[in-house]
Formats: sequence, structure tokens, C-alpha cells
Amino acid sequence: MDRGTRGAVAAAYAAQGLGYATVVTCLPALKDRHDVDDAFISGLLVAVCVAAALGSVLAGVVARRRGSDRALAAGLLVQAAALAVAATAPGLGVFLAATVVYAVGLGAVDAATNMQGVLLERLGGTPLLGRFYAGYTAAAIVGALATAGVGAVGAYPLLSPLLAALVQAGVGLLGLGLLVRGLSFARADRTPGVATPAVVPAVVPGTPGAGTRVRMPAGTVAIGALVLVAFVVDSAVSTWSTVLIDDTLGAAAGIAPLGYAAYQAAVLTSRLLTDRLVRRWGRGPVALGGLATGVVGCAVVAASGTIAGAVVGFAAAGVAAGTLVPIAFGAAGALDPDRSDAVVARVNLFNYAGVVLGAASLGLLAEGTGLAAAFALPAVLLLLAVPLARRTARA
Repeated sequence: MDRGTRGAVAAAYAAQGLGYATVVTCLPALKDRHDVDDAFISGLLVAVCVAAALGSVLAGVVARRRGSDRALAAGLLVQAAALAVAATAPGLGVFLAATVVYAVGLGAVDAATNMQGVLLERLGGTPLLGRFYAGYTAAAIVGALATAGVGAVGAYPLLSPLLAALVQAGVGLLGLGLLVRGLSFARADRTPGVATPAVVPAVVPGTPGAGTRVRMPAGTVAIGALVLVAFVVDSAVSTWSTVLIDDTLGAAAGIAPLGYAAYQAAVLTSRLLTDRLVRRWGRGPVALGGLATGVVGCAVVAASGTIAGAVVGFAAAGVAAGTLVPIAFGAAGALDPDRSDAVVARVNLFNYAGVVLGAASLGLLAEGTGLAAAFALPAVLLLLAVPLARRTARA
């Protein structure tokens, strides 16, 4: 497998993580800049998820007709341009329009990077998605730290999104330039009956899926449910971990972010190990281990009532989210190799449902049970998803 191709795809994952992290961490400053309240931001985040789902669908359409390489390069450029406009928007209307366009690009790149990762796994005959997602997570951590850094010198909230936009634009332009010579992102063959060492067909023209409706293989919903549960956990911890440790458990301001830091460290570590573990044990056992660890972690958060217990529990939850996402997308691509792009685009939609469910449902439950007890919900969902781990082994 060409190292340049793998590097280009890895860079796309990293650009995605960097861009998303800077947008999310700049929200408080952007909120102040445009003088909007929390309810407005919550509604905006829901709109972003809806627009991202549309972007995922569009990526599937582009991949079917032109290849996932084109979908990825175009999505990166759309995101970069929209981020730059959002960061410099003079008024709320322009900011909202740019944010929606960014979200469409976000969904397109989410889907297309996974299409590319699945294709490279198939070409190389070895698990790669864990490492790709580790790059995403590492870049997201860098993006959050960059936002904090520029905030400390007073350039916040303008500089950080612009930096992310420049990185994404650079990756996208590099991809487009190299695509002209066929040297960058992995490319899908669009010639009937031909598969070269660098090409595997995503949809073979003349068969169902080329110009006709693609019938999804059995197991798509099951794999999608694993993605949904993983993102429920991720959204719940990302949205509420610091609030729980700060408000409910009464930690000092310097201690409150430690729960989320422990979570991200566990996500990164587990993703660095996932490919190796999958090669040794297979997808099913590793997914089962991640689910079990997440169940225990969320249960500890719900029941411990201590700062130390919450931090440890959030770290354990990070193992679940860290392993399940790359394993699920790898399994999705293996469900129907000839139509892997279409399957991955469909499974990617469960991502955004999980984000909304994780953030909103815990907030609603917290009104009646308390925020700590509300973490029993992701624990239950992870437990219910245990039988689905067998689906990853069959793919």
C-alpha cells in the first residue's frame, strides 16, 4: 500500500478532528460575540447535526458517482471555507449560514474519511481505522489546547477557527492537487470488471447501486446502533462531565476538567491499541471488551458520588467510545465490500443521532434524577448493545 495515500487519509482524519474541536471549544466566545443565549446554542447544535446528516448523504451520492476520494477532498474544502467565514462573520445571519455550510462539509468528511479508511483496510488487508481515529483524537486535543492558548493571549475567538480552516484547506488543496495525478486519496475503480492493486470498486457500474437504489445488507442497522451508542457516550461525557464534577460534586475550578481529560486520554490510548487487538483477537471480542468497560465506567459515574470515582468512570467510558467507533465502521465496510461506500454513508447517520441523544437525554434526565444518576442511561444502552458485538465478528 502506498504510504503517501495512507498519509493523506490520516491527514484528513486529523484535519477533521482539529476543525471540530476548535469550533466546539470556541462556542462560548462566539456566543458572547454574537450575543446569543444557551438555548440558541443548543438549537444551533441540533441544526448542525441535521445538516451534517445531509452532508453524509451527499457524500454517499458523490462517492457512488465520482468516488469517495472526490467526496473527501470537496468536503474538506467546504469546511475550510465555511470555517473562515464563520470566524470572521460580521453579523449573526452570516455566521449561521456559514455554520450550516460547515456542518454539511462536516458530515461529508465524516462519511468520506470512513469510506477511505475502509477502502485502505481492504487494500492492505490489515486494520487501520484505530490509528486513523487516534490521529483524529490527537488533533482534537491539539485543537482544544490551541483554542485555550489563543484565548490566553486575547485573540479568541477569531484566530483558532481560522487556523483550523487553514489546516483543512491545506489538506483539501493538497488532496485535490494530487488527485489530478492519481497519487493522493485511495481511489475507487469506475471501470466495469476492473480492479487494480490501487483500486477496489465501491459500486460496480451496471449493477444495483449504480444509478439504482442501493439495498443495504443485513446488519447495517445493528452496526449503526453500535455507532449510535458510542456517540451517546461521547456526547454525554463531552457535554456533561465537567458540569457534573464542578456543580454536582463541588470540585475546584482547576479539577473540574480532569474528567474530560481522563476520558480523552482513554479514547486516544484505546484507539492506538485497537488495530493491534483486532489483529490478534478479532473485532467481536474487542468490541465486547469495550462495551463491558464502558458499562462499568458509566455505572461508576452514576453511583460513586466522588470526584475520583467520576474521573475513573469517565476514563473507562472513553475505552468504550475509543474502540467501538473504528471497529463499527470497519465492520460496516465489510458487510458488503462491493458497496462499502453506500453502507458506510448510511451507518454514519447514526453518529449524529447519538450526539443529539447523548447531550439532550442526560440533560432531561438530570432534571428528575440528578446529573450523576443520569449516567445510568449510557450504561444501560451499552449493556443492551452487547449482543451487537457479534455482528462485528461476522463482518
